[in-house]
Amino acid sequence: MRRRPDLLLELEAAPAGRVAGVDEAGRGPLAGPVFAAAVIFLVRPDPELARRIDDSKRMSGAQREAAYRLLEAGRREGRVAIGVGAASVAEIGRLNILQATYLAMRRAVSRLCPAPDMILVDGHRGPAFDCAVRCVVGGDRVSLSIAAASVVAKVLRDRAMRRLAARWPAYGWAANCGYPTQAHRAALAAFGATPHHRRGFALVAATLRAD
Repeated sequence: MRRRPDLLLELEAAPAGRVAGVDEAGRGPLAGPVFAAAVIFLVRPDPELARRIDDSKRMSGAQREAAYRLLEAGRREGRVAIGVGAASVAEIGRLNILQATYLAMRRAVSRLCPAPDMILVDGHRGPAFDCAVRCVVGGDRVSLSIAAASVVAKVLRDRAMRRLAARWPAYGWAANCGYPTQAHRAALAAFGATPHHRRGFALVAATLRAD
């Protein structure tokens, strides 16, 4: 049986104080902003919430939405702190996708209330923060707070892409959320880039050169 995310890493770090998990969504797409979220479980989550949270990539859209609703309910009740940040397509173009992701993560953490005393970041490296940081490779599969952050970031980014899809329907963003699917690449070749495409990405840049 595969392991599900739990609070072992958070409990190990508990002497440091409040522990936040941080993750991103949208580094790989050809279009749209990159989102990040930060989550602190201020009290131990109830079993129903913990059961519903997993690495967002291992969840269906309906499962992510259900988990997100429970996290939002926890936030309203003061049991969960959530911060969300994003970096725009313009910022991705100016900074590069890695640095824009770090910017989104810093924005997410800055919007946490209360502020964290330690941060767990998914991946082998992350941005600098004003507190202790631990990078956790595959963190969204082992840490409940990182997994929760992955769910929040993914749900909110997907919603943003669906809103953009209503204005730019040819690219299939309601289904692919900007990722380079065959249909998205075909639309990009046929219709060119929109203002929401990341011009520094190779597939988009090749389309612009072809124009």
